[in-house]
Order: sequence, then C-alpha cells, then structure tokens
Amino acid sequence: MLNNLEKYDVVLGSNSPRRRELLNDMGVKFRVEDIKGIDESYPASLPVEEIPVFLARVKAQGHPLSANELLITADTVVVLDEAVLGKPLGNEDAHRMLRALSGRAHRVISGVCVTTANRTESFSDTSVVHFAELTDEEIDYYIEHYRPLDKAGAYGIQEWIGNIGISGINGDFYNVMGLPTRKLYQVLKSF
Repeated sequence: MLNNLEKYDVVLGSNSPRRRELLNDMGVKFRVEDIKGIDESYPASLPVEEIPVFLARVKAQGHPLSANELLITADTVVVLDEAVLGKPLGNEDAHRMLRALSGRAHRVISGVCVTTANRTESFSDTSVVHFAELTDEEIDYYIEHYRPLDKAGAYGIQEWIGNIGISGINGDFYNVMGLPTRKLYQVLKSF
C-alpha cells in the first residue's frame, strides 16, 4: 500500500521512537531527521485545539525541502481543563501532572503536517482518555521505572501506566501515542 509514495524521499521530522514505530508499522519507507532549534512556543491567544497543528507547521518550516522530499512533522498536546500539559520538567512535575490526570478524562490532540515542495496538508485528531484513580505509589513506580519526562502529560499510553491506569478511550489509540495513523494514511494516499 501507499505505492504512490515511492516517488518521494519520505522524511519523518521527529526524533520520537513512537512515531518512528507507528510510521514503520504503516509500511512507509522513510528516514528520520530530527529538526533541531525549533521555537516550540505558540501565541497565548491560540485555541488549544490549534496548538499541535501550529507546532507541526513550525517544525515543517524548519526543514528546507528538496524537490523529491515528502516531510511528515507532528506535535501532540495533552489538555486538561483547557490547560496544556507539556513535557514535565522533572519527576515532581511528572507526579503533579499524573496526580491531576488521575480519575479524570482529558484530551490528547495531535497535529500533523505533510509537506512537499509544492503542497502542504495539515490536520489534527483528538482522543479523549479516561484515567482510573491512581495511587501515589503507582505514580511513583511509573515515574521511577519508565522515566516519562519526554512525553506530553508525563505518560505513554503504550507503557505500564496505560495497561493499569487507562479505563477508556474515545478516539484513535495511536493518536494518543503521538501519530493519528488512520488520518495520516488517508492524507498520504492523496500525495
């Protein structure tokens, strides 16, 4: 599938091992290029639903394209009570975030930008994740053993905490991992 991409040098502009795994599982042949030095700030007035697409576009603009490249960039945010939970600053911050998520529902919004020399397509996807009530011991165990400091909202759904702490999901599971694969597949088919 996605034989139409054979004419491109497909580049994943992300250092995320989860995004690499998901894109590989989709059967896409690609190479990884970590786009460094990107200012990931966004206007304070930007609605939370638009932040991930805004950041995915900023990342795409940080990579000069050659004529045959197709670049995929993405960003994911965790939103609780309209507040964006980014990557935790340390273990205490991770504990604070997981304590806030415990026993509640939150939104995970991923934005994706697919860019070639003459076309750009951007989209987002939203999933609602329901956390069961977590004890402090469970939170501390997760932080100590899984080191979630590189993850928005301080958790990876594919890790231990997802196995024991997620009571439900409305939407795309893979979106929560950082790449809405179903929507991305549909967009890639059109290139």
